[in-house]
Amino acid sequence: MHFEERTIKVTIDEEKCLGCQTHVCAQACKTFDRGILVIKDSKPALGGDAEFAKRVGTECLACEYECWFRGNKAITIDAPTPGLEEYRKKYGLP
Repeated sequence: MHFEERTIKVTIDEEKCLGCQTHVCAQACKTFDRGILVIKDSKPALGGDAEFAKRVGTECLACEYECWFRGNKAITIDAPTPGLEEYRKKYGLP
């Protein structure tokens, strides 16, 4: 499953979610964001449609953090940084 917020893309490996005992992603989303992730059938799901996620999500990254440290490492967030590649080239960074 994947969804987008304003500038980030959240990807969830649902196979890893099936054995999760904590479901901390939804808990973190409720605590630090606006609760757009809910648990349905033992997996995270959006509490609305794709437009809901773009409109309501605050891009807090808490679901990924909690999943990596207290869950099953199923969530990855892609947060593109415009201009980063040019900056690295300018300063000789890898």
